[in-house]
Amino acid sequence: MKLTRRTLIGSGLTAAALLAAPSVFGQAKPKIVIIGGGAGGATAARYLAKDGAGALDVTLVEANPVYTTCFFSNLYLGGFREFESLQHGYDKIAAGGVTVINDLATGVDRNARTVTLAGGQTLPYDRLILSPGIDFKDGSVPGWSVEAAEKMPHAYKAGPQTQLLKSMVEAMPAGGVFAMVAPPNPYRCPPGPYERISMIAHLLKQKNPTAKIMVLDPKDKYSKQALFEEGWAKHYDGMIEWIGPDFGGGAVEVRPDSMEIVVDGTVEKIDACNVIPGQIAGKIAQIAAVTDDKGWAPVHPENMKSKMDDNVYVLGDSSAQGDMPKSGFSANSQAKVAAMSIRGELLGSKVFPAKYSNTCWSLIAPDDGVKVGASYQPTPEKIASVESFISQTGEDAALRKATYEESLGWYEGITTDMFG
Repeated sequence: MKLTRRTLIGSGLTAAALLAAPSVFGQAKPKIVIIGGGAGGATAARYLAKDGAGALDVTLVEANPVYTTCFFSNLYLGGFREFESLQHGYDKIAAGGVTVINDLATGVDRNARTVTLAGGQTLPYDRLILSPGIDFKDGSVPGWSVEAAEKMPHAYKAGPQTQLLKSMVEAMPAGGVFAMVAPPNPYRCPPGPYERISMIAHLLKQKNPTAKIMVLDPKDKYSKQALFEEGWAKHYDGMIEWIGPDFGGGAVEVRPDSMEIVVDGTVEKIDACNVIPGQIAGKIAQIAAVTDDKGWAPVHPENMKSKMDDNVYVLGDSSAQGDMPKSGFSANSQAKVAAMSIRGELLGSKVFPAKYSNTCWSLIAPDDGVKVGASYQPTPEKIASVESFISQTGEDAALRKATYEESLGWYEGITTDMFG
């Protein structure tokens, strides 16, 4: 007997019986396809395979066989970590019962419930999880394009771009000028650009102490601003100039071929430049038509299910969910809620009320770490912050060192949670 909506209704089967249907009728396990193997996708894959006790057919699609974490990549720029320490494979996830496919997802047919891969394979699904991270908004920085990233790197998708940016900073002439074009809200990792400035300043202080840094920012304020400004004055006095929208930071053009920037009509010659453009949900979310007119994917706050399709979940940076920042910690937290929801729907397991959390650590200088974070709960409108914390200016050195060491422990813990 083949189950269809018509035969289900006609037979009078209950929802509970439908959950049992695969075993009753000898059908295959429910199929979960996950696109994106970062903090959201890798975590969801592991938790669905592990807590589903083998009752779910879980497939993880990720184009890169080795994943490089964007979080902590700034510490590589500053010389605090080796590049290889940011890289993680999928062997343990595969050994845990997940089918890992290294290919690019190029199509989603939500009516047929199938995913198409660049290599030609078609994957059917009962539930689809999209966790593709970010893509860049065309034209958000005049003069810059993805092709121009070989001359003015974004380094906001970690990997070769991160290595390229570091090599360009290290090659700057004595007393040279480094510029960053910071992104508009919303974007991945709100403190990330400013931790990056701190790490590049640390690198230059060691190797090129007369160099200058310009931060061109379209925002009039940014995450942990008082903490960064305090740290820059203490550790890198006179090296960093932050230019907000009132002074031209919101009217910037870049000229990658001539290594120039135009700030409010004034041309400035520079030696290296990091352009972090405006961002939108990863391309596959756009292809799946689960994004809104702002380029992000709205989700139900209680379970991360797409508001466009009950069979699709969207995690991490791509989602529009409310108060949570776009971060690896957030994606990891959201993945566990989504996995619990899917197990409840397909296996009848207990679903507990959703709870979410996030912490973002930033390193300003050696042993000078700061953090911001919160816990969250779903409301009818959004995922809402219910309790928050942030480091304070003027903290003593022992506390700042402890905060940095805490971040190291978190990195080891979350990458183990993601990759096994």
